[in-house]
Amino acid sequence: MAGLRDYKYKVIKKFFSTAEITLLKLYCKNKLLEHNWTTDIQTPFTPVWTKDALVNALLESKLNVVESYSGLKLFKSYAYWRYYVFGSLLRPHYGRPADEVSLSACIHKTDKWPFVIDDKEYELEEGDALLYLGHEMSHSRYDYFNGDGLAQIFLHYVDQNGPFTDHKDDEYNLNQKSRMERSIES
Repeated sequence: MAGLRDYKYKVIKKFFSTAEITLLKLYCKNKLLEHNWTTDIQTPFTPVWTKDALVNALLESKLNVVESYSGLKLFKSYAYWRYYVFGSLLRPHYGRPADEVSLSACIHKTDKWPFVIDDKEYELEEGDALLYLGHEMSHSRYDYFNGDGLAQIFLHYVDQNGPFTDHKDDEYNLNQKSRMERSIES
């Protein structure tokens, strides 16, 4: 299989199995009921969970699968998840170096809201993921979200032979200034 750097992004159908999606949906529902989320500057008013034990376990357990699809040997960087709510917006932006190889997976959705990379739209179904070079590729979602909720898990890795190996086992820093400094003005 060709490596990720040969095409920069691709959809992975059924990245999560039906059983995994069932578990993750229940987990997301329970986490929402705990009311212990935070928000960040990337998507204000949208619940986000960082340093989440289950999502960090997915970062590690899915490493071999992501390596297979990317064609790269990877180090884990960090993971988190968001629950987009009605009116959420995700403006065009680039990730930081720790997002060298990124994966965004749809866990639950109540309405269509395509993920956009370099002006190309990808509508992910529950269980699907988009693998992309988060540090190199502009990514966003057009318009505001019109559904009641969309749970998305983000897994980030760095190439073991790439320039960002110092971001191995990175920490997700809420409100990180460099993330906004690299935002694309719309």
